[in-house]
Amino acid sequence: MRAGICDMVTIARYLNLTLVVPELDKRSFWADSSEFGDIFDVSHFINSLRDELMIVKELPMKLKLKTKRRLYSMPPVSWSNETYYLKRVLRLARKHKVIHFNKTDARLANNGLPVRLQRLRCRVNFEALRFTPQIEALGRKLISTLQKSGQFVVLHLRYEMDMLSFSGCTHGCSDEETEELTRMRYAYPWWKEKEIDSEVKRFQGLCPLTPEEITLVLKALGFKKDTLIYIASGEIYGGERRLAALKAAYPRLVRKEKLLSPEELQPFQNHSTQMAALDYMVSIASDVFIPSYDGNMARVVEGHRSFQGGAMSWNEFSAAVKKAHQHRMGQPTERKVIPGRPKEEDYFYANPQECLGSREGLRDIL
Repeated sequence: MRAGICDMVTIARYLNLTLVVPELDKRSFWADSSEFGDIFDVSHFINSLRDELMIVKELPMKLKLKTKRRLYSMPPVSWSNETYYLKRVLRLARKHKVIHFNKTDARLANNGLPVRLQRLRCRVNFEALRFTPQIEALGRKLISTLQKSGQFVVLHLRYEMDMLSFSGCTHGCSDEETEELTRMRYAYPWWKEKEIDSEVKRFQGLCPLTPEEITLVLKALGFKKDTLIYIASGEIYGGERRLAALKAAYPRLVRKEKLLSPEELQPFQNHSTQMAALDYMVSIASDVFIPSYDGNMARVVEGHRSFQGGAMSWNEFSAAVKKAHQHRMGQPTERKVIPGRPKEEDYFYANPQECLGSREGLRDIL
């Protein structure tokens, strides 16, 4: 969600177009009815980018009436560079006056863009996209509670039902669970891959680690039994049964539901994106962040932590992570470029190299 918003702001700025505050997808498995303003501070979003482009909360009435009759909607080509938008999309925007992008995921290339555009993507992500005051306040309380207990690890345990169904990764699931996950995959038409061999995918390294596997990884990395671990995730598929090994190995396992009262969490219940925003804040602030799957949130958290300069000293880090990981501390590196295969490249938001070490320069991008 964050990446798509950042890209759309950057495209609108490059084409000198007015941006309407984005609408959020409500068709996902989570069926979250949250609007942009339920997650992000709309006023701050608009005002912080006022020197770059015009952002409006809704279309003017004249255009609103026009789009009720007919709205031109299109999915931009994935991984496109700025030339595509200048030569193809700008012409359509001029013709139709209003253009609706019905897909915003991975619509802008990772590499090959002007540095000023890359830095604008970062400015939107790290400065303009501030959570609502309610989310920020509760997130800070979570972080404060965890920090009072000393150092803590965030485990982004991507083992929810939608992940397993979409990926087809059913290792460790019962026959009944496998059937349930398969039915769900066929029920969502926009999930294109239907027939999936779970074991083949797993041996290719394309599946999230199971809770049992991540337990072994934590032990292998040298984390002690008394390590405080915060689980950032939705509902784990299989429930307590699948968490048994992890809990036995690391009894100090906590979640936001354990650290906050039901009354504090009540406004966010049934709103998975708002709950994820709390996890995102805690993930950014953690001493160590460990994802069980290389997904979008894990990548964006990685890039955000790098931008904030959150890498620990070796003395602090070696207390929790073995020497083998000393070169995986999030230091700036050059993104891998694979011409013609952008999906296999290093993700821009995981390693925004143009922005690292240049926080003061984000506003001097044009």
